[in-house]
Amino acid sequence: MTGARRIVVKVGSSSLTTAAGGLDADRVDALVDVLAKHAGRADGEAERPVKEIVLVSSGAIAAGLAPLGLARRPRDLARQQAAASVGQGLLVARYTASFARYGRRVGQVLLTSDDTSRRAHYRNAYRTLEQLLAMGAVPVVNENDTVATEEIRFGDNDRLAALVAHLVRADLLVLLSDVDGLYDGDPTGPGTSRITEVTGPRDLEDVEIGSAGRAGVGTGGMVTKVEAARIATAAGVPVVL
Repeated sequence: MTGARRIVVKVGSSSLTTAAGGLDADRVDALVDVLAKHAGRADGEAERPVKEIVLVSSGAIAAGLAPLGLARRPRDLARQQAAASVGQGLLVARYTASFARYGRRVGQVLLTSDDTSRRAHYRNAYRTLEQLLAMGAVPVVNENDTVATEEIRFGDNDRLAALVAHLVRADLLVLLSDVDGLYDGDPTGPGTSRITEVTGPRDLEDVEIGSAGRAGVGTGGMVTKVEAARIATAAGVPVVL
């Protein structure tokens, strides 16, 4: 894992936004500080970066709540898509400005489930991501929420990140969380402990895994991260949570 050269990093809405909705610029900058440090040389230099980073970022819907005057994440798909339409531009603009501090460019890549399941779409997505990396840019990937329907959604960006890790043939998938790891129960409850390593499904047979947290801006939770880890490791990609 420490020798991984191509790394997919996934960050969720609750790690990027305020509780009231809207992007938290300080959180975005703090994340970019770490990614830029590990991404190696800036683009424009003769050699490609020491490490290649593909960032799978949630946050479009959450970023669009406050500008549209929405107090919380809407339940209906149409308003979710409207919020995503407003928020995606704000999200990429924030990443563009933040990475620019390090002389790095970003490229927006919006995917639907067709792009990971249909061969022609899959190959085209791979070529685009490969070219962005070859040119020293940082791909910022998200689900194309503005056009996805309930029937064809990935379900959560944790799953999308696992599929992207397989798509780009990553050496490592890193799932960032506002909880500091996987626990054998509710981490806020007494008597629970953090699980340091999972080597297979049997390690989790007696573990109670929770869903999305109280913030209400995301859709995943630990259960989707564990499922993403199963998808990625089945494709030979190790996972760090």
